[in-house]
Amino acid sequence: MTKKNLKKHEFMGLEAEVLKSKNETQKGIKGTVINETQKIIKIESKNGEKNIQKVGSVFRFTLPNGEKMKIIGNEIAVRPEERIRKVRK
Repeated sequence: MTKKNLKKHEFMGLEAEVLKSKNETQKGIKGTVINETQKIIKIESKNGEKNIQKVGSVFRFTLPNGEKMKIIGNEIAVRPEERIRKVRK
């Protein structure tokens, strides 16, 4: 998994931080991605599980090699399996 191909992979298990959100109370939430749907990324933070809307949010993911990558939520607002299939075509 690299910055170049991150969108081809599932985000579950990656560390994530919410850099921007329509819901200002979600800005700054950090933790591990434990689930992903078409509209939501679920993060296990130190304060419990948080559902973050993809649309209107910006995320920073930490890859297994330590690299960090910013992704605009609108660009990944599809079901994970469809996003992975679409990118691979």
